[in-house]
Amino acid sequence: MMLDTPIAFIIFNRPQHTRQSFAVIREQRPSKLLIIADGARAGHPTDAARCRETREIVAHIDWPCEVLRNYAEANMGCKRRVSSGLDWVFEQVEKAIVIEDDCLPNQDFFSFCDTLLTRYEADSRVWVITGNNFQNGKKRGDAAYYFSKFNHCWGWATWRRAWQHYRVDIPFWPGWKDTVDWVKKLPDPVERKIWSGLLDRVQRGEIDTWDYQWTATVWYHGGLTATPQVNLVTNIGFGPEATHTVTADDQAGLPVLPLGPLTHPTVVKQNLVADRHVLNQNFGGSSHPDRFNNQLRRRKEQLFRSPQWALKKLKQAFGSRG
Repeated sequence: MMLDTPIAFIIFNRPQHTRQSFAVIREQRPSKLLIIADGARAGHPTDAARCRETREIVAHIDWPCEVLRNYAEANMGCKRRVSSGLDWVFEQVEKAIVIEDDCLPNQDFFSFCDTLLTRYEADSRVWVITGNNFQNGKKRGDAAYYFSKFNHCWGWATWRRAWQHYRVDIPFWPGWKDTVDWVKKLPDPVERKIWSGLLDRVQRGEIDTWDYQWTATVWYHGGLTATPQVNLVTNIGFGPEATHTVTADDQAGLPVLPLGPLTHPTVVKQNLVADRHVLNQNFGGSSHPDRFNNQLRRRKEQLFRSPQWALKKLKQAFGSRG
């Protein structure tokens, strides 16, 4: 059986991860596959060979499939490569499931995204469908999923109608950050402080990323993210080969579980309890400002020592993709 929903697959220079995630995609036999690849980095002697090896993995598609490729010759960096790649994807298709090379979904993830992309296609309140759940086994509501403000991006899906509002330089941010609406979106002062700082740094060009901007865009337009009651995607980008040892509070490598019957919520409304859990679990929230500040200071120090790893940590905490 083939999957009709297009899949956007983002790769770079990690053949060992790409091989695993592509094997899962291959099982779905999507009728349309859009592949985005960045180029080798200057000054990294092994990059060119690793990029070639990675692209070779997806060079031969052995099922009936329309394949579109958007490959960079030179390295563009995370910010420009992913953002421009997704701009290209949604110029081609109305909706897509997005998978990066280190995200390993289970089978339920694809049917979950496929069903909800159809169900909420014309519902302007819903902007993202994620395969991630970081609720530590706590069920939020009676349905198979709930709605969150956090658009966790370790395996996700969206529509052109939502992505068309994305701008990598977030031009709305300077005029929005001091408004009542921004305070309403993030009423917790500690959470608001970290996000204001992150978005300021993004706009100044100090962080090479694309996904903080996507989160801000979703919030700016009042969008919600459909979130499964169990985790459907595990991140394999950490572990023994990671730059730093994974600590006990990491959410990477979480097991995936079967979703069960796909029952739907009766209302489209943010689950405040679930979102408070995300804040408290990672940084302690306003109830533990010292813990939050210590965690934030540590992340900033790590950002200078190993930017890629530290960004993963910040993003996994607040719903973005690392």
